[in-house]
Amino acid sequence: MQCGMIGLGRMGANMARRLMGGGHEVVVTNRSPEPIDQLTAEGASGARTVAEFVERLEAPRAI
Repeated sequence: MQCGMIGLGRMGANMARRLMGGGHEVVVTNRSPEPIDQLTAEGASGARTVAEFVERLEAPRAI
C-alpha cells in the first residue's frame, strides 16, 4: 500500500518508519527539509512541496 505523511515531527516520522517497516511505500513532506532528507535516506519517497507530494501519490490517495 502507498500512503503519505505530512509532518515529520516525533510522531509523524515514527509513524512513517513503522509503515515502511511493514512493507508500505511512504511519501513524506515537511516544512523543513532535514526530516525529509533523513526519511528519504531510510527508504521513503520525499517531496519538497505539497504539489510534488500529491503528484507522487497514486489515486486514491491515503494521507
